[in-house]
Amino acid sequence: MPIGDAAWLAQTQEPTLEPDLPICDPHHHFWVHRPEPPAYQRYLLAELAADINSGHNVRSTVFIEVRCEYRTDGPEELRPVGEVEYVQKLADESSSGTYGPARAAAAIIGRADLKLGERVRPVLEALQAASPNRFRGIRHSVGWDPSPEVVDREIQGALATDGYRAGARVLAEMGFLLENSLYFPQLGELADFANAVPEISIVLNHIGGLLRVGPYANRDNEVLANWRRGLAMVAKCPNIVVKLGGVGQARYGFDWSQRDVPVGSEELAESLAPLMNTCIEYFGADRCMFESNFPVDKVSYSYNVVYNAFKRLSQGYSPSERAAMFHDTAARVYSIDV
Repeated sequence: MPIGDAAWLAQTQEPTLEPDLPICDPHHHFWVHRPEPPAYQRYLLAELAADINSGHNVRSTVFIEVRCEYRTDGPEELRPVGEVEYVQKLADESSSGTYGPARAAAAIIGRADLKLGERVRPVLEALQAASPNRFRGIRHSVGWDPSPEVVDREIQGALATDGYRAGARVLAEMGFLLENSLYFPQLGELADFANAVPEISIVLNHIGGLLRVGPYANRDNEVLANWRRGLAMVAKCPNIVVKLGGVGQARYGFDWSQRDVPVGSEELAESLAPLMNTCIEYFGADRCMFESNFPVDKVSYSYNVVYNAFKRLSQGYSPSERAAMFHDTAARVYSIDV
């Protein structure tokens, strides 16, 4: 079954809860094709619009780099500029209102290799030139794990290297933020990095990279305790905010993508609540934001269902706290005024 199979997802239908609550979705992707497994379907403006217009009041979104439409020639370090050029055109299309009232990719996060150190500056300048009004920063994921069962995204210890830290200082000096994905055993490394480069604003993806598969399967007591310990360290760094989502991915250890009928929002909220509430407890609502991570998480549930689940699990928070987590934190962090 391809990621986001419409017929499968359509089996679970439910009314949209609180359809007027404003939402800024701070994490989604676009791609024309994804050659690596699993088999991802095309996901561009029409597909995103079908999701964000499915009932919830999504006012704006943030595009996060995903190695889409890179340049195919020229210097290697400048090839990611092609992605921002491409997404800028999609964002211009969205701003016309053709695909509905939401402003897709109102902020754009590109990709640059911070290990270049000071040499990352011309790359960042090119990314900004590709999107003068929407480019907000870059994601340089640093996921590494000693187990061969876990896919590495960077070299071991990238956050501690002189190059990465020098590149981050250039990023901060230019007024851009750093988006970061990693695995939960690395949260202490992220705290050390954030303290060493306090001038950089950091967005921690997907509740801090919890893993419950491979070497971390069937060890929840130990794994969750270590995850909470790492989160607590990171939360003490005032320059870090966290995204609440991304849990539909296989590495989070839930079986939703394998079911004959997709999960509904009540069960989903019950499963997500302990994880999300831990993040909110440590970071506070003004440093948390609910994310779709679509279409990656579409392997497990529909857009309407996951935001219904977020609304269910957040019922106990105040109206101002919920406004922050659904919209205001993201709008502030990404400088979105829609």
